Amino acid sequence: MENKKRVIVGLSGGVDSSVAAYLLKEEGYEVIGLFMKNWHDDSVTISDECPWLDDSNDAMLVADKLGIPFQTVDLSEEYKERIVDYMFKEYESGRTPNPDVLCNREIKFDVFMKIALDLGADFVATGHYCRKGTFQKEGEEIHQLLAGVDGNKDQSYFLCQLSQEQLAKSLFPIGQLMKPEVREIASKLDLITADKKDSQGLCFIGKVRLPEFLQQQLKAKEGVIVEIPSSYSGYENTNPTFETKESELAYLSRKANYKATDGKIVGKHQGAHFYTKGQRKGLAVGGTVEPLFVIDTDVNENVIYTGQGKTHPGLYKSALFITNDDLHWVREDLAIKIGETMEVLSRIRYRQPLEKATLYRVESGLYIEFYNPQSAVAEGQFAAWYLEDELIGSGVIS
Repeated sequence: MENKKRVIVGLSGGVDSSVAAYLLKEEGYEVIGLFMKNWHDDSVTISDECPWLDDSNDAMLVADKLGIPFQTVDLSEEYKERIVDYMFKEYESGRTPNPDVLCNREIKFDVFMKIALDLGADFVATGHYCRKGTFQKEGEEIHQLLAGVDGNKDQSYFLCQLSQEQLAKSLFPIGQLMKPEVREIASKLDLITADKKDSQGLCFIGKVRLPEFLQQQLKAKEGVIVEIPSSYSGYENTNPTFETKESELAYLSRKANYKATDGKIVGKHQGAHFYTKGQRKGLAVGGTVEPLFVIDTDVNENVIYTGQGKTHPGLYKSALFITNDDLHWVREDLAIKIGETMEVLSRIRYRQPLEKATLYRVESGLYIEFYNPQSAVAEGQFAAWYLEDELIGSGVIS
C-alpha cells in the first residue's frame, strides 16, 4: 500500500492501547507509539511508587514487541495548568469536577493531538471503548461518537466534550471488541500488558486517594455535619403550579437551600470542599439506622448536609440545568434551538445506565428533565445525552 496513513497511538502502558496499536498495524497503517508523561510534581507527594515510570517502560516494551517507533512526550506543564489547577479550583468552590472528561478534551485530543499532527500524523488513536461513525450530510462529512460494543466498558461518556474537528482526526480501534477479546489478543501476542490490571483512580495521578491529594492544596478547616430529616418541610410534595414549563424546570433543578437549623448536628468534618454529593464514605458518623449520605455541601458556611439512606429525598432531583457557556454539541447539526425540545437518553456519570429524558432549550441554556428522579446530581460533573447509542452532546451541570 503506497503512502500509508500515519497514526500516532497514545500508548499508556495499559492493555487497551497496546492492542489498539497492534490492530492498526495489522490494518496497514504506519503506527508510532507516543507515551504522555502527565504528572511529576514532586511537591505533591503521591506515593513511593512511580506509576508513570512503570507505565512508560511497559509502553516501550509493547512498542518494541510490535516493532513500532516509540517516544515519550512530557505534557506535565499543560497538565498542571489545565487539569490539576482546575480540579483544585472546582473543589474549592464546592463543585465536583470530572478530570477524565477534561483530560480527553484538553490533553489527549488537544495538546497531544497537536504534537501528533506536527509529527505528520493523519490520525491519533487511543484505547477507548467507543466507536466512530462517518457519513455525508448535505455535502459535509459528519462524524459520530458511538458507544463501545462492550456495554460494560463503554467509555463514550469520557469523550463527551470532543468536537467534530477532533473526531475527524481520531481512531478508536478496540471499540468493536469486548474486554476479554482485547486481553486474549494481548496474551496471544505475549504482550507485557496482557494481564495488567485496569488503571484505577484519576486519569493522571494513578494510585492516589483523592482526599489526600486535595488536602495538600486545600486547607483543612473544621465544620459541622448536619443531618436533615426526610420530613424536612422543603420536601413536601405540594408541587406548586407554574405559569410556564421553564419556571417549573427552574424549580425542579434548583439548589436546595438548607440551613444548619433545619436538622441536627451529628458530627464534625475537616472541610466541606473535600466532600461531594452522594458520598457515603469518610463521614465517620456512627449510630444511625441507615448510612448517611452527603445531600449537599455549603463551602461558604463550611457545613455538610447529610440524609439517612439512599432513598432520602434530599438525594434526588428530576431536572438539571446547563448554561450556554457550558453547553457542547458533538453533533452541531442536531443542536436544538430556543423553544425546541428533544427526547434523549442521558447519563450524569460514567457507568450509569442511560435514562430517558427530555431536553428543553431556553434562552439562558438547556434543561434536562428526567423521567425518573436522579440520585446525586453534582454540580461540575458532566451530563451527556444520546440518541440510541450515539453521544450527541454534553454539558457541565450548573
